[in-house]
Amino acid sequence: MMDAAPTPALRRVLSVWDLIFYGIVLIQPIAPVGIFGIASRISHGHAVAAILAAMAAMILTAWSYGRMAALYPAAGSAYTYVSRGLNAHLGFLTGWAMFLDYLIIPAINIIYVALTFQRLAPEIPYAVWAAATSGSITLMNLRGIRSTARANEGLLAVMSVVIVAFMVLAVRYLFARSGWHGVFALSSVYNPEMFQWRALGAATSLAALTYIGFDGVTTLAEEVRDPKRTVPLATVLVCLITGVLSAVEIYLAQRVWPDYNTFRNIETAFFDVAGRVGGPWLFQAVAVLLIIACLGSGLTGQAGAARLLLSMGRDRVLPSSLFGHVNPRTGTPTWNVLFVGALALASSLLISYEHAAELLNFGAFLAFMGVNLAAIRTLHRLQEPRRWRIWCGAITPTLGFVFCLVIWLSLPTPAKIAGGAWITAGLVYAALKTRGFRVQLATVDFNQG
Repeated sequence: MMDAAPTPALRRVLSVWDLIFYGIVLIQPIAPVGIFGIASRISHGHAVAAILAAMAAMILTAWSYGRMAALYPAAGSAYTYVSRGLNAHLGFLTGWAMFLDYLIIPAINIIYVALTFQRLAPEIPYAVWAAATSGSITLMNLRGIRSTARANEGLLAVMSVVIVAFMVLAVRYLFARSGWHGVFALSSVYNPEMFQWRALGAATSLAALTYIGFDGVTTLAEEVRDPKRTVPLATVLVCLITGVLSAVEIYLAQRVWPDYNTFRNIETAFFDVAGRVGGPWLFQAVAVLLIIACLGSGLTGQAGAARLLLSMGRDRVLPSSLFGHVNPRTGTPTWNVLFVGALALASSLLISYEHAAELLNFGAFLAFMGVNLAAIRTLHRLQEPRRWRIWCGAITPTLGFVFCLVIWLSLPTPAKIAGGAWITAGLVYAALKTRGFRVQLATVDFNQG
């Protein structure tokens, strides 16, 4: 009798810093740039406070991800954790919702890059730029995760140079105008005359978009050395580092341009701030930086989606011959990378940037809520002191769940309708696959390392 074929496995080659680079590039070091003007107006000048409040809340959810990664160090992220921690059927729906999120991440970045290049060279059709962007991202991912990690570090280096230049020039600008009093002022964090809890809450919901993508770190758990220690640490650190950098960026921007009612264009307000402190070259540099950031985010988003499909394929929830395949030479889920690239390109040609942005949070926060519930359900499975288990295994994920629920309920109605249609399609597929949910979906134990 022939031995069963070995389950396709990925290579454990990544370090904690590879994960941190991956997570930060996926989120983008300039993530708050796009929301700066809107968040400042909604919060009545308290965008920094909104960023910090969102950071605290997202770290709660990141902690739940880290605890689940310690129990199940396998590729798949929220899909894996909800499947093992709650129920295989719920896990499939979580993975289905999460796949929408990871599909939208590369698609929304392809849209932005293509639109930007089209403005620079309008004689070339948008579809050509979209195809070129999607093709470039796909080719980089096909070269393997080690190549992806190195590309991430290069992209992060370029983004960091421009962000540091902005910070230095902003401090110089403020000091030249008002001395150290101009650089350090509590009013840009908390102004009692303008502060309103309701306004801060609305801005915090928007500011949470800054952190979308941190969970992508856990999709690489099966390719990490010592995942039980590395993944929880990297997940929390990605949120913390992103929050601190974002708060500093927004703080300096508010100090440079304190009157949020005078922005020339609220969506691109940060560009004007950059132009004020650094002149036209910094204005242009920030624009180029956004293109680079979108390429990096699209690259890492596609890698995460491909590995999510790999986990679902190996569990035979999706056809394993296609989605469970790993290229033995590169250690890459080749067919998944190509499949995600094709879907992202098609999406970029069919939907607008605005609608893609609205859909992004639908799948993400469903997944966040599922992981928080799974962390509560599995709190006894880690060998920990009782007091630590109650606080970190019950209270922390409960708070994370409540925050994510509030954000999810505040999504626009069109996003809920489109996202609901996606979930309905997943329910129909799952019902057919399991004969009306009478058959348990198969799962594979990848609790290694």
